[in-house]
Amino acid sequence: MARDADAPARAAAEPPGKPAPARIGRPPLTERRKAATRLEIAHEAVRLFTANGVPATSTEEIAAAAGISVRTLWRYFPNKESCVLPLLTGGMELITRYLRARPSGRGAEDVLDSLLTEGIGFAVDMPTLLNLVRLTATEPGLRAVWLQAHHEAEPVFAGLLAERAGLPGPDLATTVQAAMLNSALRAAVEHYALHTDPAASDEAGFLQALRTALRVATHGLLR
Repeated sequence: MARDADAPARAAAEPPGKPAPARIGRPPLTERRKAATRLEIAHEAVRLFTANGVPATSTEEIAAAAGISVRTLWRYFPNKESCVLPLLTGGMELITRYLRARPSGRGAEDVLDSLLTEGIGFAVDMPTLLNLVRLTATEPGLRAVWLQAHHEAEPVFAGLLAERAGLPGPDLATTVQAAMLNSALRAAVEHYALHTDPAASDEAGFLQALRTALRVATHGLLR
């Protein structure tokens, strides 16, 4: 099969990796092109997974839909399930940049509320993201990628919260806060995706779900 033939290329491919460290200004054109290619691959993968299911979708089909060769696809992703990663990390990377850019005098809750007011939806394709999260409920490979994305985001959140608190690194408090923030975001997206009719999904409802989850997390568990 083509997948086995390209195994060496896959092994040598650069992994999906963690979100890139923040830089000042716009990234270089080459990086923007790579990001655009990764996102195009992700969109086509979700479209094919939604239409045909993950097992019935081949890497050859994803590559052809994205207008690239299979060998090029392997340079971006180690397997077909990981092709969706850019859609899962986009919102978390936006939150990371937003927390880093805003003055430390404001609490994280206020900063995140401002972000949601300005519209996180401009950074993510909400319908495609929700379709993908719905798939993670039944596709173990996609579920693993979804959980891995959050696992890798959590220490980044912890580092930013520690930085905002004037600490040299995460302590127990900021580590717990990061875990609560991370879990709130994941739970909100999953709950909205799985409990809302796809035809009735809208950005306003999606953002409200995120706000509600963040407020519960920041105010504690007791009402």
